[in-house]
Amino acid sequence: MKKYTITERQRANARRIGVQIEPSKTKGKKIDVYQSGRKVASIGARGYKDYDVYLEDSPDKAETRRRLYKARHESNRHEKGTPGYFADQILW
Repeated sequence: MKKYTITERQRANARRIGVQIEPSKTKGKKIDVYQSGRKVASIGARGYKDYDVYLEDSPDKAETRRRLYKARHESNRHEKGTPGYFADQILW
């Protein structure tokens, strides 16, 4: 399986929250998140689309999928430093 391609929007989102990102070395994940040179999370399941993938297909569908993702993960996307937070802030 080839490495996940990180988009410039995702890199900008990572910079905004003060982390660095690289394609994941963890099987089944898209992105590894680093803070101060230390890996803090692996985010994004390889078998699922994210906002940027949907955006390439259909901008209207991307917005709908983003809204549904945020509603579905409302309980775990606000606590800073958690994988859910990083996935929400970087991928969506």
